[in-house]
Parts: sequence; structure tokens; C-alpha cells
Amino acid sequence: MPSHNQHETDVLIVGAGPAGSSAAHYLAQQGVQVTLVDKAVFPRDKICGDGLTPAAVNELALMGINTDGWMRNLGLQVVGGGHDIKFPWPEQRSLPGFGMARSRMELDEELVRHAVKSGAELIEGVTVNELITDHDGRVIGAKGQKGRGQDAETYEYRARLVVDAGGVAARLATSAGRTALEKRPMAVAARTYFTSPLGDTDWMISHLELWDGKPGESNLLPGYGWIFPLGNGRVNVGLGSVSSTKAATKLPYKQIFQAWTQNLPEEWGFTPENQDGPLRSAALPMCFNRKPQYHAGLAITGDAAGLVSPFNGEGIAPALAAGRYLAQAYASARSRQTIHGFDLAMEAYPQALKQQLGGYYTLGRIFVRLIEKPQIMRACTKYGLPRKHLMKLVHKLLSDGYERQGGDLNDRIIQTLAKVVPSA
Repeated sequence: MPSHNQHETDVLIVGAGPAGSSAAHYLAQQGVQVTLVDKAVFPRDKICGDGLTPAAVNELALMGINTDGWMRNLGLQVVGGGHDIKFPWPEQRSLPGFGMARSRMELDEELVRHAVKSGAELIEGVTVNELITDHDGRVIGAKGQKGRGQDAETYEYRARLVVDAGGVAARLATSAGRTALEKRPMAVAARTYFTSPLGDTDWMISHLELWDGKPGESNLLPGYGWIFPLGNGRVNVGLGSVSSTKAATKLPYKQIFQAWTQNLPEEWGFTPENQDGPLRSAALPMCFNRKPQYHAGLAITGDAAGLVSPFNGEGIAPALAAGRYLAQAYASARSRQTIHGFDLAMEAYPQALKQQLGGYYTLGRIFVRLIEKPQIMRACTKYGLPRKHLMKLVHKLLSDGYERQGGDLNDRIIQTLAKVVPSA
């Protein structure tokens, strides 16, 4: 006979990825009773490039994550248009001059255990799939299930705030009517792992052009590729494509991946016998593709809110930051005595996202519309990469590595551009 479990908590977070674990950590630090629920049992895998930009490294430092021994990198090595150029991470007032790499299997477990250490309650292996609302339609909890059939356990959570951090599917947000916006970029990425001598290099490698034979003398394939060293002779190798609308480009990723990797230098070792795991793909929702980010007791964050950067496909840094913003908003909201006051205070969360990323993501939407045109992408690659001063600005723009206040000329140019365009 199925069993029924009832819980009461201050904040229920569904999904223990970077956004959910970040929010749980910061909330628990405030003394908030926070319950973090995930359908998986950790450690679990997540399709990702595994690269951590300086912005992500900074968020990890703010959380107090111990990154001693993690693989560090010096910057980005960009290959395309007949060029092979290295762009070091700039040392900034607010960001370190290095990036990192960590498999999501390891990173996500370290983040969730850190949240638990801070005081969050973790419940694993429970799929939360239904919101509980009051007679006014306000979210006051959620229901979930562990197992199936006669051995199934049902769970019911009551909370003042429910957070959907459940990834791209965003089932709770979708059930509340927050469907994905059509005119927002969507990317698809596919990756696998190899043992390779590149596994211990100091640079994250990005291929802006994929060829099915000798570069410049064969057919140009759609998409872009990456090779990210993870240390211990292991690399994350993947490719992706991006579309300016919800209808992400449908490409034969397996065939493209094989054609690309077979024509890379033989000494890199990208052969079937060196491959560690299958090629797996996932969608990357971008540019706040699901709104509102807070309404009537339900907040959305991470991939569920479409926080992935349209410039580089990174979702970890914005997810970690969003968890921090969410907890900051709740710090004010928790003391409010009325529902109206609580909701007003929680609006600080979407406002923080808008202030930090709104204009920047609008620039990203423009960027995606340009690079999805092959002729523009080729021209930018061929003529833009050799121009060092221009590429210093572009590097900061693409990596979200610019100062929000002050900084050098490049920082101020990006700040101005992000202010003059409407927020995403």
C-alpha cells in the first residue's frame, strides 16, 4: 500500500542543480528552513561542457566552495578562419584571471552537499510533479512521488515559497502557465569524454568552424565545437548549435561529431577506444525564456527560467548568481506580515536578474541572430579574430567578463550597450 508523507517547510526548492543548491545554501545561511528535493540520487550526470568561466569561479568563491585541486585554465584558445589564437582571461577587480573545469557529476554533488552542510534538508529520488494552490490560485506547496506501484511513496510539501529549479522541462512552471517564450534563443549541445594528452593543457579550446575533412579544403559543417581539459588526461569534447527562436536547429549531431573529430590531429586521441561514455545531447534555454520569474508564491530559476547565456552557452555562472539573488529577496520577504508585502519583496529577485543580465542578454539575442547566418559568422571569424584590441572587447562580452561599474574602456563600452537596449 502506498505511503504518504507530509512536510512543512519555509522554502521548497525542486531541483538540486547549481541554481537550486545555490539558493538552498544562501537561504540556509539565513536560518531559513529550506527543503531541497531532486528526482535523482547523487552523484548524477548532467550534460554540460563542464567549463567554468571566471564569473562562475567567482560565484563558487562567494559560496565558500573549496576548489583546491580543481583543474584551472588560463583562457580560451579560439580556432577558426585560418587562425589559432589564445585569449587569456583578464584579471578584473570583481573576477579572477583564471577559469576552471569540473565535471557536472562532481560539481553538482559538491554544491548540493555544501547546501546540506549549510543547513538545507536534501530529499533525493523524489519526483515533484504537481503544485498545490489555494482558492486564489496562489502556490502553497507541491506534491511528489518516490517509486512506483504498491511500493510508491507520495510526498506533500507545504511552503511559503516554492522554487522550480528543475531544469529545461520546468514542469512546475509550465503547469502554472509559464510556457517558454517563442522568440528567445535556444541551443542544443552534445558532448562526450575522451582520454587525451589535451586533458592537462592550460587552455579551453573552441572551434568556431567544423570541417568534415582538411580545414579550408573540405565541407564546412553546421555548429561549433569545444575541447575542455578536465585534468588527469581527460577532456570534455562537444559541439553545439544555436537558433534565435525556440525552434532549436535540428542537426545530425552524431554524424557531425564523428566527421569533425575524425579529422582532428591523430595525436589528440579522439578515437572510439579512447571515448569514455556515449555522445549525449541536451537543450539550452536562453535569455529569460520563461517569465515571470516570480509570481504568487512560485519562483523559477536556472534552466527552468532560461538563464543560459546566448553568448557562450554557459548556464552555471548565472544559475549560481540567481540562487544568491533569490535568497537575498527572501531575506526581506520572510519578515513581511501580509501576502502583498511578501510578493512586493520577492520582486527584488526578477529585478536583480534584470539589472545584472537584462540588457546583456538582449545584446546576446542580437548576437545570435547574426551568427546563425553562416556568411556573417565566417566574416567575423576570418577578419575579427586577428584584431587584438577588438577581440579583447569581444572576449569580455562573450564570457560575461566585464565590470558592471567602472573598469577599462572595453568594460564601459559594454556597460553602455547593455543600458541602451531594452531588457530581455
